[in-house]
Amino acid sequence: MQLWLDAVLIVAAAALMDRAGELPNRIHPLRWIGNTAGFLDRRIKNRAAKANRLWGALSYLLVFLLFWTAALAVCAALKYYVPGTFAIGPVESSYGEVLWILASAAVFKFSFAVFSFRSHCDPIRKDLRDGKVEDAAAKVQMIVSRRTEGMDAGHIASSCCETVSENLVDSIISPAAYFGLLGLPGAVMFRCANLMDAMWGYLNDKYRTLGFFPAKFDDVLGYATSRASPVFIAAAAWLLRMEHRGVIAAAREEHGKTPSPNSGWPMTAFAAALNISMEKKDVYVMGKGPMPSVDDISRCCCLLEVASLIFIFAVALPLYAFIGIHVQSFTEEAFRNILEALF
Repeated sequence: MQLWLDAVLIVAAAALMDRAGELPNRIHPLRWIGNTAGFLDRRIKNRAAKANRLWGALSYLLVFLLFWTAALAVCAALKYYVPGTFAIGPVESSYGEVLWILASAAVFKFSFAVFSFRSHCDPIRKDLRDGKVEDAAAKVQMIVSRRTEGMDAGHIASSCCETVSENLVDSIISPAAYFGLLGLPGAVMFRCANLMDAMWGYLNDKYRTLGFFPAKFDDVLGYATSRASPVFIAAAAWLLRMEHRGVIAAAREEHGKTPSPNSGWPMTAFAAALNISMEKKDVYVMGKGPMPSVDDISRCCCLLEVASLIFIFAVALPLYAFIGIHVQSFTEEAFRNILEALF
């Protein structure tokens, strides 16, 4: 098959895999990446050493190369060494190509998540509907890094909406964009940076120097994608008949309210589209509407899903078909040539 058709099938298969659900946490590749970063973290004894900035950068590079090489080896082996061909009408292919498409789709899928946020938020939403505010507060602790004990229903719903909206960029648009530009190497590159930033990107004595490179690299990688995100949020809001006219203006006006240089863009755009306010006490209040209700959590998830699909199929897929899949194929061909030269 032609590469552009392979690209379409890879992206479509990845979207279907995401819709089917996530792997159990114990065998999920992101867990393996996290465990590897944790192993490296435990090797650092002198937390005050200035050299830890270098070790942080080298740790990221090691994690990226380790997991990209593993993905590359699997994809290249399937593509070049599985025998057998077949034809469907005028389209000729090989069994190796089919398996390569599925493997590429699986690696891409591990780098993003569209539909899993609803599964995280639904138990919280159910508790709020049943009046079990304390149970909802305990569950929301699993998706936010703040004290949730004693939260009222509005702040619990806000926590859900904040997490969902921020992750439009971190969990979907950014990995899909770098996948479009660089193929699977780009998706793995971003996912490793974002995950290590989540683990090490704290301004405390333990991670101030060690986490410097992953945090800054994640900020750099998310700079353009975060600022582009309000366009896709506005498009999704228009399709869903939500407030869409002031989304981009609101993001420009209020994005600086968050400590992160990037997360404020999608969050303020979501607040405008949903016509709600989001509040993290003593940190920020964004939006001009009331605090979110239970129903707003579902609306937020729906907005994320539609905005994500618009970006994946309208932007990431064309980029991948014309650019990213060629970069990926080049790396796979180079990997095969190296192996054949060595062995």
